[in-house]
Amino acid sequence: MDWNFATTLIGSLPYDNAKLALDKILEGNVSCPAWPQLPALGYSESMYVQTGCYLPGIEIDANAKRISADTVNYDPTDIYTAILSSEISYFAHPERYHRGLYEFIKHDLSKFKAVKGQVTGPISEGLQILDKNGRPVIYDDAYSEIVRKTVNMAAKWQSSELSKRNKNVIMFFDEPSLTLLGTPFASVSNDRAAEWINESMDGLECSKAIHCCGNTDWGVVFRTDIDILSFDAYAYAHTIAMFSDEVSQFLERGGTLSWGMIPSSDDDLVECETPANLVKMFKDNIAALVRKGIDEDLIVKRSMITPQCGLGGLEAKNADKALKMLREVSDAMKKRYGVK
Repeated sequence: MDWNFATTLIGSLPYDNAKLALDKILEGNVSCPAWPQLPALGYSESMYVQTGCYLPGIEIDANAKRISADTVNYDPTDIYTAILSSEISYFAHPERYHRGLYEFIKHDLSKFKAVKGQVTGPISEGLQILDKNGRPVIYDDAYSEIVRKTVNMAAKWQSSELSKRNKNVIMFFDEPSLTLLGTPFASVSNDRAAEWINESMDGLECSKAIHCCGNTDWGVVFRTDIDILSFDAYAYAHTIAMFSDEVSQFLERGGTLSWGMIPSSDDDLVECETPANLVKMFKDNIAALVRKGIDEDLIVKRSMITPQCGLGGLEAKNADKALKMLREVSDAMKKRYGVK
């Protein structure tokens, strides 16, 4: 698909009301709307809880804002029965953890270019959930497999539900912990990380994306089965240019770059930033890839725009501004490169 600077969101918004959040998303700033995570409503809206709530032996402590698992005294029978029988209804998302999703699907979403959903990827989910000894469950071979299968089945259930509302579904696998690969904080090899991500995406009948809001070894990500790479272009676009061969091959096979050009990491950044400056930065980033020999028209066709990451950490007024800048930057880029 030619995206031509279509816009979408990463995940969270700062509002404490699901209807208000959807009004903000659907009022015209986002061409490929996404359901919002709403952390202002509490820890139940955590991305790790949303994806991990099906896991056996899981313990969610809302007061401590911690999710952990008893990897010794758990019974995997029910979840493995559902996995082996492809019973995706077992992984229906509980509304108490997904209030933004259930408000989202009340709306007519058929008119949009695409709709976006998200789950937490297997690397991040496995590293953030700890066992009783404080050890990430990703290092427990049996439990880690359950995590990967759960991510896969949750994504299948969600994409199935979204496809009833719009034929073009994008499923994001949010992987902030990919920034830890190659450090002492993540004893996971690059090959295994790519293998596990592919396992979690297997069988999905929609566009598959990875979002990483920091710097990582992009060569690992390009070895996965993704259709879309979502990255923090505001801070790290120069690192993508270092992988120009991989970018070129990715785009040639139909892949898309989702540029996180709109600041979201800090209220001060949002307050002082302007669409004009963001457009200049964006054009410079595209020019850097063109200098590496990548066709400009191909980059344009295969480009989307998002905020750096979720907007949930911003003040509401700055989230509103970020949403407005998202549309303004998209409009300006479309005009500059002559696309619709």
